[in-house]
Amino acid sequence: MFVDRVHIEVAAGDGGRGSASFRREKYIPRGGPDGGDGGHGGSVILRAQPGVDSLSALAHRQQWRAESGLSGGPANCKGRSAEDLVLLVPPGTIVLDRNSGLVLRDLAAPGDHIIAAQGGAGGFGNIHFKTSTNRAPRETTLGGKGEVRRLLLELKVIADVGLVGKPNAGKSTLLSRLSRARPEIADYAFTTKTPMLGMVAVSRDRSFVLADLPGLIEGAHSGHGLGHEFLRHVERAGIIVHVVEPQPMDGSDPLVNYRAIREELVLYDPRLGERPEIVALSKCELPGAAEVRESLETAIGRAVIAFSAVTGEGMNQLLAAVVREMDRPRESLSAP
Repeated sequence: MFVDRVHIEVAAGDGGRGSASFRREKYIPRGGPDGGDGGHGGSVILRAQPGVDSLSALAHRQQWRAESGLSGGPANCKGRSAEDLVLLVPPGTIVLDRNSGLVLRDLAAPGDHIIAAQGGAGGFGNIHFKTSTNRAPRETTLGGKGEVRRLLLELKVIADVGLVGKPNAGKSTLLSRLSRARPEIADYAFTTKTPMLGMVAVSRDRSFVLADLPGLIEGAHSGHGLGHEFLRHVERAGIIVHVVEPQPMDGSDPLVNYRAIREELVLYDPRLGERPEIVALSKCELPGAAEVRESLETAIGRAVIAFSAVTGEGMNQLLAAVVREMDRPRESLSAP
């Protein structure tokens, strides 16, 4: 199950209490204090891990708690510190504080991590309170309290290329033909409800990540339809392949559909309008598709690549166009 947003509460462990103990050995009068310190509580750490592609592992529990440190002992023995609790998340996960709404960290790259809740420090044993005038102190300190935080984890899929377009435009079929991904494909709208990722092999030593993103409708930028559930994933895609259907099932105009999707992207984030885009006309085996491609090219003033995921026509041209766009130097992308 693909999960791209979870609400959790993380609680770090408390520090162990310091010990009040005195050294008692034969022939050593007035041995003095020897109480050890308490151990530190475990912290809760979020780490971006390659191979993890969903937040589903965290969705079944709302509270995640690290263990507390143990109390100190006699003979200046320090209590055992607790192990940190490490939660693995996909690269591209944004960590937000639910109370303030502030972004705590964008775990964009593998290995990025954040201490979401700091463990409490261990308390001091009575050995720390010995002075020239207080040689038998009984004072100790409690361990520090571990932090507790309520977090929102939001995944923005990181892909080299993102497929956008109206529902049922042919994006899932294209993904299944170019990669080994096997998305659910049906002849009704909104078959794809969550992003699907596939690895496309260009050559023996080169590949890229292709994302099939759920279809857009008008008003998506304000939350209609799949709305923000879709649009936040587009932000991470380096290149946009805009798939246009020549004969939509609802009888709508392909050019109107293209412009509607473009408008939704720009209304959500103006920077998406500047993202490299390849326009591709799907289902070119259908009668009249060639005329639609020509009229679309004339209207937008750009080349439109026609392809058919069924017959394979135009697939090599589309793949070559993506590779050329990827080879162009550009500034690295950063999510808002």
